[in-house]
Amino acid sequence: MGVLQRFEDRLDRLVNGAFARAFRSEVQPVEVAAALQRELDDKAAVVSRDSTVAPNIFTVELGRSDHERLVPYADALNAEFAAMVTEHAENQGYTLLGPAEVSLHRVADLGTGLFRVASNSRAGVTAQPRTQAAADAAAAPVEHVQAHARLVVNDTAYPLVQMVTTMGRGTEVDIRIDDPGISRKHAEIRRTPDGIGYSVIDLASTNGTLVAGDRVGERALADGDEIRLGSTVLVFRTG
Repeated sequence: MGVLQRFEDRLDRLVNGAFARAFRSEVQPVEVAAALQRELDDKAAVVSRDSTVAPNIFTVELGRSDHERLVPYADALNAEFAAMVTEHAENQGYTLLGPAEVSLHRVADLGTGLFRVASNSRAGVTAQPRTQAAADAAAAPVEHVQAHARLVVNDTAYPLVQMVTTMGRGTEVDIRIDDPGISRKHAEIRRTPDGIGYSVIDLASTNGTLVAGDRVGERALADGDEIRLGSTVLVFRTG
């Protein structure tokens, strides 16, 4: 049984035929699922002999009529679409930078029965604080973080509450970034002894650490500096 057939079977069990009644002449969920598969295949990029990276964030654009019909089922649909994307990626041997996410959006330029799929890659980022103070502050929404200097990734702020904050793909770092272009222990943010300044230091990573587009070994940071590790951009913000 193929991925799309399993997707349809899960939907049938989930809503007991409600989808079949709701989408008689409009956009069919299985059409969207097939388009998501094509988008995944089209955007998959070979980054090494053993790694092909594919997008994990998908936006499905719909016209007014189709969007109104789909919205009541959006949570269930998005979860099933994401599960289908993950299964297809596993079958094809693709690497996703983070969990698959699918969302539905209404647009004005599409009629009934028409839709578009767009995608991008966004690494999953996890704070793994070493102290309770860091645990209490870590991974807070940007608008809730004021007191500490911080790194902002994907609209989430990671306060720099320690003298040294390590970043990488391994499990022993403070901020774990699930990006195959990042070394297991890639770089660190170090606070100056006076507690005022911060610097980023590359830890002999394979692909290097970039600040404002320049590869650096060590660089003092200013508010708004963009730090690129692999394909992930972290923005440094002062308190």
